[in-house]
Amino acid sequence: MTHAGAAYPAAPSILGRAAELSRLEALLGAVDGTGPQVLVLIGEPGAGKTTLVDWTAEHARARGLRTLRVRGSEGEAGLGLSGVHQLLHPLLPGDGLPAQQRETLDRAFGTAAAQGEVTLDQLSLCVSALALLGDAAARQPLLLLVDDAQWLDLGSVDVLAFLARRLEGKPVVMLFAAREEAVPARFDRDFPQVTVGPLSRAAAGLLLDAQPNPPRGRTRTQILQQAAGNPLALIELPRALARGWTATGQDGGAALPLTARLENLFAADLPGLPEPTREALLLVAAAGTAQLADLLRAAPSLDVVQALAPAERVGLVRVSDGQVLLRHPLVRSAVCQAASFSERRHAHLALASALAGDPDRRAWHLAAAATGQEAEVADALAESAERARARGAYATAAAALERAAELTPAPELRARRLLMAAQAAMFAGHPQWVGEISGRVDDLTENPRLRAEASLLGGWALGVTLRHEEALTLLLGVAEATTASAPDLALGTLSTAATSVYNSGAPFYRAELQRISDLIGEADDPAALAWAQAVIDPLHQRARMMGLLKSGLAAMSQDSLGNLTAVGGAAWILDETEEAVRILRRAMDVIRRAGSAGTNATVTQALALALFESGSWTAAQSTADEAFWMATEAGADNVTVGACILQATLRALQGEHAAARTQAMEAVHGVDLRRSLSLQVRHRHAMGMAAFAAGDHAEAYEQLRATFTRDFRPAPVHYHASVYYLGDLAAAAVRAGRTDDARTVVDAVEHGLESDRSPRLAAVLHRSAALLSDAGDAEGHFRAALADSAVDCWPFEKALTQLDFGEWLRRRRRSAEARPHLSAALECFERLDARPWTDRAAAELRAAGVTAATATTASAASELTAQERQIAELAAQGLTNRDIAARLYLSPRTVGYHLHKIFPKLGIHARAQIRDALWEDPPAVPRDDGGSANTRLTSA
Repeated sequence: MTHAGAAYPAAPSILGRAAELSRLEALLGAVDGTGPQVLVLIGEPGAGKTTLVDWTAEHARARGLRTLRVRGSEGEAGLGLSGVHQLLHPLLPGDGLPAQQRETLDRAFGTAAAQGEVTLDQLSLCVSALALLGDAAARQPLLLLVDDAQWLDLGSVDVLAFLARRLEGKPVVMLFAAREEAVPARFDRDFPQVTVGPLSRAAAGLLLDAQPNPPRGRTRTQILQQAAGNPLALIELPRALARGWTATGQDGGAALPLTARLENLFAADLPGLPEPTREALLLVAAAGTAQLADLLRAAPSLDVVQALAPAERVGLVRVSDGQVLLRHPLVRSAVCQAASFSERRHAHLALASALAGDPDRRAWHLAAAATGQEAEVADALAESAERARARGAYATAAAALERAAELTPAPELRARRLLMAAQAAMFAGHPQWVGEISGRVDDLTENPRLRAEASLLGGWALGVTLRHEEALTLLLGVAEATTASAPDLALGTLSTAATSVYNSGAPFYRAELQRISDLIGEADDPAALAWAQAVIDPLHQRARMMGLLKSGLAAMSQDSLGNLTAVGGAAWILDETEEAVRILRRAMDVIRRAGSAGTNATVTQALALALFESGSWTAAQSTADEAFWMATEAGADNVTVGACILQATLRALQGEHAAARTQAMEAVHGVDLRRSLSLQVRHRHAMGMAAFAAGDHAEAYEQLRATFTRDFRPAPVHYHASVYYLGDLAAAAVRAGRTDDARTVVDAVEHGLESDRSPRLAAVLHRSAALLSDAGDAEGHFRAALADSAVDCWPFEKALTQLDFGEWLRRRRRSAEARPHLSAALECFERLDARPWTDRAAAELRAAGVTAATATTASAASELTAQERQIAELAAQGLTNRDIAARLYLSPRTVGYHLHKIFPKLGIHARAQIRDALWEDPPAVPRDDGGSANTRLTSA
């Protein structure tokens, strides 16, 4: 990494960038939380991104912000966490943090980390880095400047993305600059972007006129045409002309593509420089770092400082404070491109010799100097990968193992290293990379086990990226091929395939899953068996399914992510929702301890769905948000879409129907939902509930009806998910006048089910039947839907039934009987902030002779952000700032900063007032007589 900018202050005026400067001003203004706190600056090489970054640094200084800065370096792209270390180095060791967080930072960046002696929890590192920033920001607002991000190591990108998504509530802003063709995946679409495009013709002309020797006439026209508005080209081309270069190119041929032409421009000074200078410049370019000490050790016979003087005079480099700063990263590309391979190899070998005490960097330089397959170098890179993996730097480990495999002479070992690279890439959260690496294994080995494992990884990657059919072709083929020779591997592969089978929803794949499962002999994996069988047919043979789940629970290892995920998924699909929440939360704990960023998006989404169904909507919202960002960072499209749909559903149920529709539509834009029936019906449900909340019952019915086929005997579009929407379908049908059609659907579905149903499914079917039945049968169905106490596990669904039953009773002049049901429904809706249903329940209570003071009016507490609410609730319980900080992985100073913002929002002045401000009006407790135990409900 290099600190950039101090030696090259921004120009006093920047031509043609008014719009960009306005956005940068807004970013700095957002340090108080009034706007987006992250901005991604993209543009082609030479577009002026660094100039804008320097301008931002200067203006931040004038506003009183402290600036932390890092600039990416190709030479350190393979060194895990080197970029984030440069960024945070001025704040270390973090004396104001709790001891555990200081220890985590020391393990990541201290002496032990350099020697590869520690195992690092990636999530703990991210949380500790966030706390470190929060602690510093509590003293002085911060600007985080990240320049040339395309050359950051992937581990640092992961940490920066984690920080960027959690700046809300902190006086911190981030400017992230990268080449437009190489924006890191974590930042390429999820933050506001500013594209630094070509200058206008007028601005380009002004920039040309500002050069020492401004061109005139035809030459000026040629430069303007070939520069195409690129500021760096507009500056460099006149310098080239001053040295006798012509606009047609030195070889008289056609103009090169812009990027290549600019890189060649940077090498234009090289032929005229002394040989020692070119040698020193090549060492600088090959090293990829700004440390002068590295260069001195690599060239002991060369006076490096003296040799660099001519390059400094022509503006290629600046030597200052023990660092060698290139004028622009493209200088490095140009220097390397101008050198022969022999010269570059000599430079890398010299650096490798000088870095004997740094085995990781030494290994990468040896790899760069390799002329072919070299076992010793491959071993060194593999050892470096193991140290990176132990630190939790899985992306770095994957890159090192992939390069090690390329250098490995033995095909079998090369295949094993590629497999290890693919596994590390999976844990790093890069499914597309996993697919690319695992796809190369088959050409290297005939070992059926290795080839099966490669296909398993490739199938996992395809499934995560919504390519379910391709994933299942691989996975089911592997499973069938190994049923006899490796039954445990076959069953494990079926367990992985089951996720894509469920998401696809296609009957063919369920049948194949069952057929291959029947071929497997003895396999000791009850968890995988429970998940695979539950996916095949979750709505029939419930006693058998519950037996498999019980066996899976009994054999489940509390520390096995595979076991926990499989059993948690089986519990969820079999409507053991509370058990699913418990197990999936345990799985998340295991993931966080292991730093397995690549696998947690799917688990997190599963947990979000279970939390939603269990009535923990606040937790479901935050978990879905976490799943979305994890999936976006990982390229896990299935989760990205699914998490957005769940968020849209929650928004619809809480009354934000327009926003819910927009989010649901945007979530599936460009997605072929015919290949993912689970997402298709969940999307329809979200759209239907948004329409229902808006009062458009006809549209609600059409959306919900689309979760079932239009056949003579309608069937669920998705064999499992669709069935749970029958109650909402019936409710919309009553209001849209479509009861006959809805009754056809409900009757057909019920006809295909066995009598042994989960309590939840039984309640859904009874509610549907009650809404669509004649008056004589409805009451029995309503009471049956509410009779089993197990339905308390699904409070929103129960409250809907209570509301429907209360309305039915009141319309038959049985108001006294209706009140307890309506009151209980209202209490649930208020707790969940389900505003459309809160209003409806309150209106029904009024009609039943009860005045309901609902929570529909905005309270002061509603102004709090999610994190502020969490802190306020803990403070209301009597916890100190230090206690809250330890629980939320923050610094006490950050907690104090949030409380300082919370007090005015709540209109209070003392900590003792928080509880009353948060919970001004406790929920009503209905009495047996239909009245209330407090003043919340009063007889009219």
